[in-house]
Amino acid sequence: MNQSQATSLNLRVYFYTFFEDLRGSLVDLSVIVGIIAFYQFAILRTVPDDLPTMFIGLMLVAVGLALFLRGLELGIFPLGEDLSQRLARLSTRTWILVFAFVIGFATTVAEPALIAIANKAAVISQGGIDALTLRLVVAFSVGLAIVLGVVRIILDHPIHWYIITGYCLVLLATLFSPVEIVGLAYDSGGITTSTVTVPLIAALGIGLSTTLKARNPLIDGFGLIAFASVMPMIFVQGYGIYAYGSGATGAEPVLLEAAEGATTVGYCAYMETLLSSIRDVTPVALVILFFYFFVLRHPIAHFGIRAGGFGLVVLGLYLFVIGLELGLFPIGESLAIELAGSGSLLLVYSFAFLVGFATTIAEPALTAIAGKAEEISEGSIKGSLLRVFVAVGVGVGILLGAFRIVQGDSIVYYILSGYVVVIIMTFFAPRTIIPIAYDSGGVTTSTITVPIVAALGLGLATSIPGRDPLIDGFGLIAFASLFPMITVLGYGISKRETIRFHERRILRMEQEVFSKVSQHVDAGLSDNVDLDGDGIGDTAYINSLPLPKRSIITITGDSGSGVTTVTALLADSLDYRKFNAGGLFRNLAQEYDMSLGKLDQFIESNRAIDREIDTLVRRLGQGSELVLAARLGFYWIHESFSVYLRVNPETSAKRVYEDVVSGRRTEEHAESVLEIAENIERRFESTKARYLRDYGIDISNTRNFDLVIDTTDRSPEEIVAEIRTKYKAWRAG
Repeated sequence: MNQSQATSLNLRVYFYTFFEDLRGSLVDLSVIVGIIAFYQFAILRTVPDDLPTMFIGLMLVAVGLALFLRGLELGIFPLGEDLSQRLARLSTRTWILVFAFVIGFATTVAEPALIAIANKAAVISQGGIDALTLRLVVAFSVGLAIVLGVVRIILDHPIHWYIITGYCLVLLATLFSPVEIVGLAYDSGGITTSTVTVPLIAALGIGLSTTLKARNPLIDGFGLIAFASVMPMIFVQGYGIYAYGSGATGAEPVLLEAAEGATTVGYCAYMETLLSSIRDVTPVALVILFFYFFVLRHPIAHFGIRAGGFGLVVLGLYLFVIGLELGLFPIGESLAIELAGSGSLLLVYSFAFLVGFATTIAEPALTAIAGKAEEISEGSIKGSLLRVFVAVGVGVGILLGAFRIVQGDSIVYYILSGYVVVIIMTFFAPRTIIPIAYDSGGVTTSTITVPIVAALGLGLATSIPGRDPLIDGFGLIAFASLFPMITVLGYGISKRETIRFHERRILRMEQEVFSKVSQHVDAGLSDNVDLDGDGIGDTAYINSLPLPKRSIITITGDSGSGVTTVTALLADSLDYRKFNAGGLFRNLAQEYDMSLGKLDQFIESNRAIDREIDTLVRRLGQGSELVLAARLGFYWIHESFSVYLRVNPETSAKRVYEDVVSGRRTEEHAESVLEIAENIERRFESTKARYLRDYGIDISNTRNFDLVIDTTDRSPEEIVAEIRTKYKAWRAG
């Protein structure tokens, strides 16, 4: 393929992926448009002014979102991961900690959502809160939080102890904070991670966990966003104690219109938006360039593509924000304020849930993170399903937050109860979902969600007598950040219970096969006997089964190569189900007080036993998300990713002998390593001859496998990491 053909192919791929992103953006936006149109036309029965302009705005949102996501994939994600990996390889950890702080501080202090909320807080508090000081406090806390998160990855500590400690400090600070600052402090945890910052922070964690040994990117790579959400709540409450003192009273209510300020129109506004988009991306670009050229002194690979990616991010963000200002914000904010003043609680609550759900589904940061989670988990975590659970959590959170404003209750009791639920659920959730659940609270409140949610909260607080906009108006964003953690943890728990349900089903199938094989052993049955009573012989049944799906990994290997250990670790890291045929054979040997060698000799004369195992393997192969250890798994499950584990014969014998001596292999007996080695060789030759005779397969020919690994000098964790890397590439191909 020449240069022009390669360029043409790349362009076709880029256009295809762009239009796929555009299609997804249009689907996401259709939910928001449908909800707003229903309330506008069917409930309030009013027609907004300038509908054609709003339609153009919505189209710009869709195109901008698609361009933004393409830019992330071409620029920010690969650069962030590569930079963090290179910094992690330096002899000192200082630079990666400096990078973590700078990227957190620089991107947060210029965050538009933070600037907007800080300005509103300054106006409503009538100077009690200084907008610039608030921004600096939040930015410093985010930088410190990301440093702490990086230290956690380096030290390989469980994330939940850090986050739970953080929640306890938040609640402790709440006891001493003025009421005027509590809602704002809780909100600050949800507005610190912007559409641009979230992907870079995620790339930092994923890149670092990929580089360090014995780290799982799914468990260790995520979680930095959670740190960046918790720390600001602590620091802002500290700032509130300083600014107000313990005896401060609430400020006089300020009308929402006064807090909103004037909006600029015309070409100046468009130019200001473009400059704002450039300003959002510039700190990220400058930090990356500084660390590449002045710290690492290393050129950026594929610089043109990476620069183009940043350009797409700027252009996409610009079109996205312009579209929001033309189409979604005017109608969304006015609708929120109208509903808040309508007096109908049913309308307010239903709108709160639906707008929370719809805006979250279309949130660019969530789309990017969910896609990354699906990629790293090799499809075990479904990005679309994760987004739905997060969106439901935001909807429920905003609904409950609106209820709290209407009732006039203190926000502390709600948030305290929510954190207690999160802490309890953490101890029941699988490790692979906990960091993503914690991160989900920080990625839900960004470009789309914050303005509409803030308008709803301040509108409710302004329209209901006796409510203080400063005390009651803020806090909805905190609810929108908290409840997604609960729903995502619930998703993880339900997924794990589903896996356990299927593993119990596999166990029942294994016991059924064990029973049938026992009949063969007891009665010495002949070749092709039907034990099911369905009139179908085993061979006919095996051949009638359909081909399985691709999300299955089949593993086999030399005795003592670590097949059992690797199968269990790999299934656990992927959240896949697992089955090990070797365990079934060992149980048979124990049941009939046979050595494995004697059992092999018996099976040679009773082919029906192999057929029963084959049937079970094929049945399991009809499913998906399975790690299956079986000698002929690669043969029966044709579309699986097949792995063979090799091991040096001496190492193999030593490992097996250690298992025999320690009692882990009670079905084998030997007096020395040499005897074990002889038994292993004899069994392998017997098995090889049997499979060559019955199936025409040479099990010593490893060319049948997608991946062959020598495990002699490698730990199980290193083997699992290599399998996951190659499996990911295989699925992508």
